[in-house]
Amino acid sequence: MYSQLIIYLLEFIKYQDQIIRTLLTLLIGKSMFDKPTEKPVNKPYQKLQVDELPIIETLQKFDYRRLLDEYREKHGKPLKPVQRRSHSKVIVSKSINCPRCGAPSDYLYANNGEKGQYQCKVCSCLFNQKNHYSKEAVLKCPHCAKTLEKIKERKDFLIFKCKNNDCPYYQKKQIGLSQKEKKQFKKDPQSFKMRYIFRQFHIDYQPLAKRSPKKPKVDLSRLYVSPHTLGLILTYHVNYGLSARKTAALMKDVHGLTISHQSILNYENSVALMLKPYVDHYPYELSDQFCGDETYIRVNGRWHYLFFFFDAVKKIILSYPVSPNRDTQAAILAIDEVLLKMKEIPEDLTFVVDGNPIYLLAQHFFAQHDISFDVKQVIGLTNEDPVSTEFRPLKQIIERLNRTFKGNYRATHGFGSEQGSVSFVTLFVAY
Repeated sequence: MYSQLIIYLLEFIKYQDQIIRTLLTLLIGKSMFDKPTEKPVNKPYQKLQVDELPIIETLQKFDYRRLLDEYREKHGKPLKPVQRRSHSKVIVSKSINCPRCGAPSDYLYANNGEKGQYQCKVCSCLFNQKNHYSKEAVLKCPHCAKTLEKIKERKDFLIFKCKNNDCPYYQKKQIGLSQKEKKQFKKDPQSFKMRYIFRQFHIDYQPLAKRSPKKPKVDLSRLYVSPHTLGLILTYHVNYGLSARKTAALMKDVHGLTISHQSILNYENSVALMLKPYVDHYPYELSDQFCGDETYIRVNGRWHYLFFFFDAVKKIILSYPVSPNRDTQAAILAIDEVLLKMKEIPEDLTFVVDGNPIYLLAQHFFAQHDISFDVKQVIGLTNEDPVSTEFRPLKQIIERLNRTFKGNYRATHGFGSEQGSVSFVTLFVAY
């Protein structure tokens, strides 16, 4: 009797608990009861296909004064401004100039009425206020040489597509489809990449720009501990991979010094900020074999990504940024830190990375800034293609570096701030 009553009450309590959880989830908008995952969610990144760079044709600009002089010499009379009709509804603003030759509004036709297109009488340039000659160059498909059309605008880049049905790229893709894929293509064409696509980045980032170092919050010259004690703390914490709490306990038990774990973290941060400029700007003698990869670290309870770029011959870590996202902007920053360490960028510069497409997109970003290099992608764990066979040893070197770092990082159990993660990685690189 009592056992059945207890079982019934327990089931009723579980039912009430489920109702409370559901109501709280509906009220707050997200679940408060899901346990945080202890392992990073290793979702395979989208198989983004990155095409080769387009043909870039630079548009020539003119000076309208010189064009007017040439017209006068050729025709024996000056070129008259546009004569406006008195009853015209369209008014060309005085603030509008021709973006190609700089001619004032007196020489501009309202080409299509009130729709906003203008034509310059001096150089015959067609434009409107939205695309006021914003493109410094014309982008053309490398397969058919047709001008690319802008189809989408994203936060950090514009997407251009070749819409020419006679393009060899498009025709080759169509021929390569099986009968089953052709039927699926008719139903859902967006699931197939059939046309040439180029992404033009407008990220607010200037490559090869020097940045001012940050000043530490703790002045090392005013520390209560001696330089010898500071060296012991960093040796235990960084070289031997002990956590801050274990380092504090070791200093107390072995050396008789009472130091809090927070003081150790403050020392770590200050020393890292002082060492970082020396590590980043040291005049390294580099080889010509560079490899890169990313690994996981925990910051504020969330998984972040640590990007390593490594000189495989000289065994020098050249780049080590930490980012909350594994995206193109993080790859750009990582590669830029490598380029900053080079006296001159070699013509045959090559980076060996994994199959993540963000490195190819970063290559396109640097190409927009006239910085060229090659990217070799080692895909998977087995050598399925000649590139993977040739460059697999470099990829294995950077993987071993990741395992070495994880051995030191494991004792920290993650970091409470982004600055703490950067400080730890900086001291690891210096060590």
